[in-house]
Amino acid sequence: MSLNFSNKIWNDKKVILGEQDLDSNIPIRIVLGFHGAESTPENMLIHGNQLTIPNSILVFPEAPIDVDNGLWSWWKDGPKQKETVESFIPFTNTIFDHAKKYVKGKYKDASIDTFAWGFSQGAAAVLVATLFGSHSIHKAASVCGFLPELPSEAPKPTTPVPILGIFGANDEVVPSFLAEHALEEINQMGHRAQIKETPQGHEITQENLLEINQYFGN
Repeated sequence: MSLNFSNKIWNDKKVILGEQDLDSNIPIRIVLGFHGAESTPENMLIHGNQLTIPNSILVFPEAPIDVDNGLWSWWKDGPKQKETVESFIPFTNTIFDHAKKYVKGKYKDASIDTFAWGFSQGAAAVLVATLFGSHSIHKAASVCGFLPELPSEAPKPTTPVPILGIFGANDEVVPSFLAEHALEEINQMGHRAQIKETPQGHEITQENLLEINQYFGN
């Protein structure tokens, strides 16, 4: 699958798009990939470029929190985590808005299915967006994810989202019990997380990408 990549500015932040020829007669899949903490969308692009999801446009947004040296995070750790998680929610809603507007601008009558996946803090961002975001997510995937300190408000009632939750028994950054607990919490809040522990460490493996590819491609 041949992709053409371009940089856009949405919400005053850089976004990398990976586009292929799309068929507007069937649902177009917007696939958002959220990078980890203190990282960049280019780092996520390295992995996302290996996905071959049919009739899709890949979207790699840059996180809003500047942590210096050209690196970005979705929220701050420490005493300001809850406050910045709350700020993350409207920010990411706007990213979803821009992605849908972009596709509709090119394919006016097409129907759209939105997918989201992420790694580490980016996986946590996907879980938070699933719980509190204003956009319906068709499917999601979390690799080495967790839940941060959540807003005090209750999660938005929504259609249950199928989530592929992968985490590593040898993860030295996000211990497996935290990742598993996060996915169990997601299920208790009404979603449908498929919980999968692997021998991996804190990384995205080729096996992870193959599974996400199949999960999102079906």
